[in-house]
Amino acid sequence: MASPAAGGVVIVGSGLIGRSWAMLFASGGFKVQLYDVEQQQITNTLENIRKEMKLLEQSGSLKGSLSAEQQLSLISGCGNLAEAVEGAMHIQECVPENLELKKKIFAQLDRIVDDRVILSSSSSCLLPSKLFTGLAHVKQCIVAHPVNPPYYVPLVELIPHPETAPATMDRTYALMRKIGQSPVRVLKEIDGFVLNRLQYAIISEAWRLVQEGIVSPNDLDLVMSDGLGMRYAFIGPLETMHLNAEGVVSYCDRYSDGMKRVLKTFGPVPEFSGATVEKVNQDMCMKVPDDPEHLAARRQWRDDCLMKLAQLKSQVQPQ
Repeated sequence: MASPAAGGVVIVGSGLIGRSWAMLFASGGFKVQLYDVEQQQITNTLENIRKEMKLLEQSGSLKGSLSAEQQLSLISGCGNLAEAVEGAMHIQECVPENLELKKKIFAQLDRIVDDRVILSSSSSCLLPSKLFTGLAHVKQCIVAHPVNPPYYVPLVELIPHPETAPATMDRTYALMRKIGQSPVRVLKEIDGFVLNRLQYAIISEAWRLVQEGIVSPNDLDLVMSDGLGMRYAFIGPLETMHLNAEGVVSYCDRYSDGMKRVLKTFGPVPEFSGATVEKVNQDMCMKVPDDPEHLAARRQWRDDCLMKLAQLKSQVQPQ
């Protein structure tokens, strides 16, 4: 049995992302304190974590080497921020995606933390320069953006502030690896980071293809789920280029003219409004009605699929 790792982790905000982070850190043997201003929210989250971990254990999908009970014993709630952060080695902020709210939290933390703890935000789109500029502990600050749902999708984008110390990036990278995540170093901040820039590029062209009557919304999704997505679950676009010719140089020699020709036909950024919204929504609702029950059931199915895919990847990919 692994013993609890030295130095605890604090999760600020106990919503869905905070809950996932708590489970991930506990799976790595770390003591976790969940902080929230609402005591009832903490109570509810701890109960949800207990239920989820028990189900994961029953299905053989619980992460880490500790049992569910051992992992649950590492997670506790705290309603006092100063008490929660005392002695912590990593603080993961998970409050809603609101710049002023996040800045307020980091200003509070800045006043009470030591010079060793990592201050990490889960923000999906707010730039580190907007979040951390002016903080006394800015060298200890970083964005660690998880992918929803973090327990099943291991990627974490690490984005530094221009003044973030290299050791902050290195320590956060090592910690993410230790809890079974797949961190990537974003070398400098850019709007949308990396994952969302790629995602928005795909969404943008998908939208144009539907809008221009080239393909139906359902068939468009099929191109990804039964085509590109199957490949990209195991290798990325650059390795795909490498394998689809005799290396990248060969691929560019062979296909660059055709790629550039097609890329020049891409239209402007869509407005994501009007008739196309209605058409896409109608097709999606035929497949999955947009009431809470149907959406929740489909999300659960998605998470089950992601869990099975993660298990398959661990069996077939070299570590």
